[in-house]
Amino acid sequence: MDTERKFSTWDYVVFIVTLAIALAIGVYQALAGRRQYSSKEFLLAGRQLSALPVAMSLTASFMSGITVIGTPAEAYQFGAPFLLFAFSYSIMSTISAEIFVPLFYRLGITSTYEYLEMRFNRLTRIIGTSMYIGQTVLYTGMVIYAPALALNLVTGLDLWGVLAGTGIVCTIYCTVGGLKAVIWTDVFQMIIMLSGFLAIIIRGAVVQGGVQRIWNDSYYGGRLDIWDFDPDPLKRHTFWTVVVGGSLMWTSIYAINQSQVQRYISCRSQLHAKMSLYINMVGLWITVTLAMVTGFTMYSIYSQCDPLSVGKVSAPDQLLPYLVMDILADYPGVPGLFVAAAYSGTLSTVSSSINALTAVTVEDFIKPLYPTVTERRLAWVSNGLSIFYGAICISMAAMSSLMGSILQAALSIFGMISGPLLGLYLLGMFFPCANSIGGLVGLFTGLILTLWVGIGAQIYPPLPEKTNPLHLSTAGCVFNYTEPPMQSTALPWSSAVTTTMASLDQHRPGIADSWYSLSYLYFCPVGTLTALLLGLIVSLLTGGRKQKNISPDLFVRKSDFLCFTCKTQDEETNKETPNSIPDMELKKGTDNPSFDVKEENLQEKMEKKTVL
Repeated sequence: MDTERKFSTWDYVVFIVTLAIALAIGVYQALAGRRQYSSKEFLLAGRQLSALPVAMSLTASFMSGITVIGTPAEAYQFGAPFLLFAFSYSIMSTISAEIFVPLFYRLGITSTYEYLEMRFNRLTRIIGTSMYIGQTVLYTGMVIYAPALALNLVTGLDLWGVLAGTGIVCTIYCTVGGLKAVIWTDVFQMIIMLSGFLAIIIRGAVVQGGVQRIWNDSYYGGRLDIWDFDPDPLKRHTFWTVVVGGSLMWTSIYAINQSQVQRYISCRSQLHAKMSLYINMVGLWITVTLAMVTGFTMYSIYSQCDPLSVGKVSAPDQLLPYLVMDILADYPGVPGLFVAAAYSGTLSTVSSSINALTAVTVEDFIKPLYPTVTERRLAWVSNGLSIFYGAICISMAAMSSLMGSILQAALSIFGMISGPLLGLYLLGMFFPCANSIGGLVGLFTGLILTLWVGIGAQIYPPLPEKTNPLHLSTAGCVFNYTEPPMQSTALPWSSAVTTTMASLDQHRPGIADSWYSLSYLYFCPVGTLTALLLGLIVSLLTGGRKQKNISPDLFVRKSDFLCFTCKTQDEETNKETPNSIPDMELKKGTDNPSFDVKEENLQEKMEKKTVL
């Protein structure tokens, strides 16, 4: 085993070509369309996209570089329970498609946070948008930095060159091509990611003498034990934590997170939007399965000599890059394909974030302040914001290198913020009596609780009996005592999701083994239920809803549930136009061609009101 293997010239060629193709797709979309003169073209691709590319984009955004590297390490250390997320993806896709898609399409919104002003008030919208911007900028910086450091330590790939290159490429094609460029580059990047996994699995099967050997090693190593019905909420991955907690966590991302919602509301019809989520569900099944099989392959190869235990790598996130350089370095260009796969995940997530950040800034801050600004000028503003947010994300990636263990806590915060926000949306959608006071009290209380438990869990990690790491052996290692182990650089993003930190303390407080040991998958349900229940109670105590002219279109309808017979655009225009929304609200989100208000229909509606 040659631990000093580094990138060859062909590996660099493959990696650079991948970045160049992504950039070329963005430039092509800008030149071919020649229509990026309006903000809706730039931010929503004219709402004319079909289900398949949007679905692949949704899946690619899920597969960040951290996920590409971290999921196989999860299978290597903890085994198959992560596959239970297939149930979570199914539940999440159904809820998002059958409840949130009809609501957002009915309102024709661009920013998901427009709904908060329609339902509650302007302040609630600003707070929701600000929370999203903060978490997204922070997370995007980490998505750029984390894989770069892991790959740098193992492959020798230049850290700062890759950081700058990744950010610059994303910024350029987001700026010139808008959402359409983001989605089509995501399609290309999705293919590269799956190809990277397949290359490792195929080569690993050859090294091990067949798939049967990989399966047997994983079985006897306890990696295939998937079912654990223990209801203990402190255990990291059980059937209940994954299916209950994981479903809510992913719903909070796909149902209300602008980065995901912006994709499926760019579809040409409600039917395409729903289908994109269901196709994405299948894509998630395939992607996670390949990632887990990659982890089982890695375990089979290292079942008798764990690189982590003997110091060949210093953190779990370095395991997969180490494996690639170990078994694929003799094939010029193939390690470059894997690195391209990891960075395709990074490019997809970063480009999605930049485009979504631009959208919420335009819709939630600029348009309300400057209601008469022209579409052409908004398009230029959108271009400038893409450059601005690209620079901010690159800067955040550079800052991440100085943040040490704080970065681990910051990564967990990304998930914690989504839970209280989901509770706020559910409160508004299902409870007509809820008001803005109750919504904000519930939101802030839920956020405080999730930050408390999440940060506490980073300071006092759960004990191994709750995280259940599996046995790793060094019985087959041939030690070279003249070769020093890799410097133990604790990778700060190796959070509770991917690794078990050693329990250090004689100073652990009692709360550390109860409240702080709560499974990370329950952080989102804690925030959601707190925001929902407390928001409802406070709303009732403060007199309930004050608005008298609020539209029924802002609430979930019975017809929204499991309605697969989506109407055509003409039917939606004539029958589901949100005419009952007050004038202030009618002006929001009306750039959706599925819900354009015909002048004669609006005039007829006003005449009926006058007669009454």
